[in-house]
Amino acid sequence: MKTAIVWKEGMEFDGTAGAHHVGMDAKSPIGKDRAATPKELVALGLGGCTAMDVIALLKKYKQPPKSFAVQIDIKPSTDGHPVVFDGAELVFHVEGDVEPAKLAEAVWLSQSKFCGVSAMLSKAFPIEYRVILNGEEVATGMADFSTQKKESV
Repeated sequence: MKTAIVWKEGMEFDGTAGAHHVGMDAKSPIGKDRAATPKELVALGLGGCTAMDVIALLKKYKQPPKSFAVQIDIKPSTDGHPVVFDGAELVFHVEGDVEPAKLAEAVWLSQSKFCGVSAMLSKAFPIEYRVILNGEEVATGMADFSTQKKESV
C-alpha cells in the first residue's frame, strides 16, 4: 500500500490513496478546521474497518439490517504530550429484523479475527465494544486477537 500527503496551505493537507483523496486540517487556532485531523481519521479507520466486516458477515448470514451505525468514542491520554489514544469504545447500533446471536457473532469475529485496524490498534490500547439491537444491548466485549495463530520467522 502506498499513500501520499501533499501540503496545500496553512495546516491543510491532501492525502491520496490510489485515486482517492481525503483532506486533513488542524483545529483552530493552529488550523482552520476545514477537514478531519489525522487522529480523527485513525478513529474513522477503526470504525470503517469493523463496520465493513460486520455488514459483510450480516449479508453472508442473510441478516440485512434496516439501519447500521458504529459510534467510536476515543479516550485520549491526559498526561502530557503527545496526546495518544488510551482506549476506545465501539458502539454498534443496529435496527431491523436481525438475529441477536448472528449480530453478536459478526461483531465478535470482526473484533477477534478480521478487522486489521482493530488488530493493530488493540496492541496499543484496549478496544471495548457494545452491540445495541433495536435499542437493546445484546452483546459486549473487547477486541482480542491473541488467539490468532502466530507464525514464526
